Amino acid sequence: MKIVKKIIAVFLALIVLLLVVALFIPKDYTVSVSTTINQPKGIVFDYVKLIKNQEEYSVWVMQDPNVVMNYTGTDGTVGFRAAWNSKDDNVGEGSQQITKITDDRIDVDLHFERPMKGDAKATTFVEEVSGNETKVTNEFYGHSDYPMNLMSLIGKKFITDAQTQNLANLKKILEE
Repeated sequence: MKIVKKIIAVFLALIVLLLVVALFIPKDYTVSVSTTINQPKGIVFDYVKLIKNQEEYSVWVMQDPNVVMNYTGTDGTVGFRAAWNSKDDNVGEGSQQITKITDDRIDVDLHFERPMKGDAKATTFVEEVSGNETKVTNEFYGHSDYPMNLMSLIGKKFITDAQTQNLANLKKILEE
């Protein structure tokens, strides 16, 4: 019986420790990933501003070949909305909508229904490095309430890895 009490005490102490740690972890987080593409800014921007093109380079969309995509509005313009629904919980269900577009950035609002409900924002920046070289930066802005902000440490790594692969895929497509 003493061993069971000790196991329970250790388990409770671990939970308390994690809850205390979560007090010091920011609730808002940003993931930023960049790559340089050997193409002029105009070519790169004209490609990335079209959300439908993500079907060619986004690891999330490509993960499920049976994902159902629905589009509303004119792609590459403010208000365009792409919604997805997948039986694969790694892809889930949600939508993204273009909220702002200029000659060097695209802002989108993300809404997730499944596997977890939530909202986030993302921005793609396109910056000329030289005449035939363009820097593309994807930024993801998230928020997790306490104590779920503890999970954002894992989430940031997952998002960073996916965004890094997305940009590698994009680079390959645009440099072919």
